[in-house]
Amino acid sequence: MATIYDVARQARVSPATVSRVVNGHANVDPVLADRVRQAMRELDYRPNALARNLRRSRTTLWAVLISDIGNPFFTALVRGVEDVAQQVGYSVVLCNTDEDPAKEARYLNAVLAEQVAGVLIAPSGAAGDLDRLTALRVPFVVIDRQLHGGRIDTVLVDNEHGARLATAHLAESGYRRIACITGRRGVYTASSRLAGYRLALADAGQPYREELVRYADFRTDGGYQAMADLLRMSPRPDALFAANNLMTVGAVECLVDQGVDVPAEMGVVGFDDLPWAHLVRPALTTVTQPTYELGEAAAHLLAARIADPDRAATTVTLPTKLQVRESSTRRKV
Repeated sequence: MATIYDVARQARVSPATVSRVVNGHANVDPVLADRVRQAMRELDYRPNALARNLRRSRTTLWAVLISDIGNPFFTALVRGVEDVAQQVGYSVVLCNTDEDPAKEARYLNAVLAEQVAGVLIAPSGAAGDLDRLTALRVPFVVIDRQLHGGRIDTVLVDNEHGARLATAHLAESGYRRIACITGRRGVYTASSRLAGYRLALADAGQPYREELVRYADFRTDGGYQAMADLLRMSPRPDALFAANNLMTVGAVECLVDQGVDVPAEMGVVGFDDLPWAHLVRPALTTVTQPTYELGEAAAHLLAARIADPDRAATTVTLPTKLQVRESSTRRKV
């Protein structure tokens, strides 16, 4: 593996000049800088990122740790983060944790080694490894999850209110056995949306039935399996509130496979909009979140935390809206 001294010999400059080029210093003669970069390419020289960042103290990188890059919710959120980051002089690296605490811990180890300027994270569970960020004074913002204890900047949507709107709408549409497919136990968004579902049932004078609740993984397959399980009940549900977009897709796919008419036999409302929700038939009723704005708000909080590490912690909660379409309203005869 080529070293800085090999590059210096190839470019006919001092190792100090190579170091200044690698670290982006402007006070290097352009001709010499071009020779150094050419030598680096010829020798396939890879600077030691950790050593370089230790000298700089911090990079101009933000790390964004999300649970599922395949989910359109996170795609729009990350775009909001990136647009703000570019405006304030930072670049973004993306890490997909799959809601796996071990994978999340590995990514945190990597971003700490790279001396990132800040971290935005949708954590898989409790504060846990985030304590290391606090101890090392690495600025971070928690997205889409609420953690308790300590000074933590957080950006949320009103999950409970959105779920309450969705379930109340199904009740008002005449459905009486409303099921819920939510995320795994212990995840903030899953618990909050389940709480909203329960509140809406109480508001409507309907009993909460534990047997109508399924805990899945926020993925399409999880929604499919949960819906299939609910359809085996007797009597089975006549409506469904699904607590995220991918589980909604899986549940609807199962209903199609089983020949269940939506909305005549099964009303459906999903949490999180989908770009094509209005194109399918019946069009899907969804709880919409301001996902791009969520990313923007988180990025602004991180920039503020970097500028003033001792500022008071801030929690931003953005509203949700119910977009009523065909899948939740029984056809009038």
